[in-house]
Amino acid sequence: MTDKIIVRKYNDVYIHLDCERGVLYEIAQYFTFQVPGYQFMPSFQDGMWDGKIRLVNLNTQLLYAGLLSYVEKFCRDRDYEVVIHDSIQQAEQFSVEEAKDFVLSLDLPMVPHEHQMKAFVTAVRNRRRLILSPTASGKSLIIYLLVRFYEEKSLIVVPTIQLVHQMYGDFKEYSNGTWGPDECHLITGGKEKTSDKPVLISTWQSIYKQRKNYFDPFRLVIGDEAHGFKATSLTSIMTKLINTPYRVGLTGTLDETETHQLVLEGLFGPVKKVISTAELMEKDLLSQFEIKCIVLKHKTEDAKALRKKKYHEEIDYLISHEKRNKFIRNLAVSLEGNTIVLFRMVEKHGKVLYDLIKEKVDGKRNVFYVHGGTDAEAREEVRRIVERETDAIIVSSSVFSTGTNIVNLHNAIFASPSKGRIRNLQSIGRILRKTKDGNQATLYDIADDLIIGQHKNFTIKHFAARVKIYNEEKFNYTLYRVKI
Repeated sequence: MTDKIIVRKYNDVYIHLDCERGVLYEIAQYFTFQVPGYQFMPSFQDGMWDGKIRLVNLNTQLLYAGLLSYVEKFCRDRDYEVVIHDSIQQAEQFSVEEAKDFVLSLDLPMVPHEHQMKAFVTAVRNRRRLILSPTASGKSLIIYLLVRFYEEKSLIVVPTIQLVHQMYGDFKEYSNGTWGPDECHLITGGKEKTSDKPVLISTWQSIYKQRKNYFDPFRLVIGDEAHGFKATSLTSIMTKLINTPYRVGLTGTLDETETHQLVLEGLFGPVKKVISTAELMEKDLLSQFEIKCIVLKHKTEDAKALRKKKYHEEIDYLISHEKRNKFIRNLAVSLEGNTIVLFRMVEKHGKVLYDLIKEKVDGKRNVFYVHGGTDAEAREEVRRIVERETDAIIVSSSVFSTGTNIVNLHNAIFASPSKGRIRNLQSIGRILRKTKDGNQATLYDIADDLIIGQHKNFTIKHFAARVKIYNEEKFNYTLYRVKI
C-alpha cells in the first residue's frame, strides 16, 4: 500500500484514511497548523499545549469528512494514489431547471435572486457546503428552500435568541403564514429541547451540552452565521451529528486564517462563494453606502502617558474620555435618519453613551438601549419599532451586530475600536439592507490617534486593519481628522 491512501466513510462526521504509517504521518503534518495568537492563550503559557491544531487523529486515522478535497490535493501534489471508497457518496444530480420548478411549487411571495438559487443548487448537489454570502444577501431564504426541499428532521443552529425568532418570522413570511407553526419548534433558554416537529431552530447555547443520542434523529443541519462554529461548544454539536449527511453552513465572513476556514470546511464542506458585497450593490440589492473615517487626534501628553500602557489600559482611557464620548453623542444626535451606535463594554461605555444621548435629545427622538442583558422579545420589539421609525437612535452592543435584520438603518457609528474582520463586516452589514426611502447609508468609523514618534498605539493599528478590509471589499471611504 506504499504511497497509496484509501479513503472510506467512517460516519457523517469523519472519513478514515487507510495508508502506510509513514504516509499517515506525512498527511497528519499537512493538516497541522499553528493557531493565530496561540502565544497569548493560557494553555500555551502554562505549558499544556504547543499552540497547534491537528486535524488528523493518528490513533483513529480519522479526518473531518468535509476535507476530502484537501486529501485529494495532497495526493495529486505528491503523485500518491488515492482511492475513494464506494461508501463515500458522490454529488447529486440536480439541475437548475429542477430547482426552479421546486421553487415555483412553494408559491413564494418573492422571486429568489440568482445568487440565492446558486447557493441552493450548490448545497443540494454536494450534500455539504460552506456557503459564503455577504451579510444582507438573504441567507434565511436559502435556508428555507433547503428545509422545504429535504423534508427531513432538521436542526437549524443560530448564535442568538433573537435570530431564533427572526428565522421563524422569515419562514412564516416566505410561506405567507401557511408553513411554520406546525413544522417548527423554537429552542431558547428554558424551552423544551425535543419535539416531534420536523424542524428545530435553536441557539447553540441551548443544546451543546446534550448527549450524542439527542442528535441521532437529525438528517439535515444548517449553521447560520457559521463563522462562529470554530468554538469548542459549537464543534461539539457538529461532531455529535454522526447520522447527518446533509450539512450546510452559511456565513458572510471568514477571518481569513487557515485554521478557521479548514475547521469550518471540515464540519460543513468546501467553501462556495456565491456573490460579493460589491456585486450586490452593483445589482442594487443593497444600499449604496460610504464610510467616513474620523480620526480623533488626542493630546500629546495623553499619548505620552499611554505609550507604555497595555491594550486594556488604552481602551479604559478611550471609553472614559469625556470629550470623546460627547463627540460621539453629538455626532449621533446630529445625523438624520435611524442611527445605530455600536459599543463593546455595556456598563463602562454603552450605558454612558446612552445616558448622554438620551439627555441631549430630551424626549424629541426615540432612543433605545440594547445589550446582552436585554430580553430577546424586547430586542425584537426594538427591531420592529425601528423599522417603522425614521429618526430613532439605537445604542447597541454586539447583539445587534451579527445577523440581525434591520431594514431601515441610515447610519452606523463604530464607537469601540476593533480590528476583527468578522466583527467589522458583520457590523457594517447592519446598514447595508436597503432603507425604505432608498437613501444612501453611512458608516462613521471612530479611530484614535495616540501616536508618539515612531510608536503607534494599539487602536490606531486596529484602524489600519479596518482600512485594509475596506480596500479589499472595495468600499468607498473618506478620512477626516479632528483634534480632541
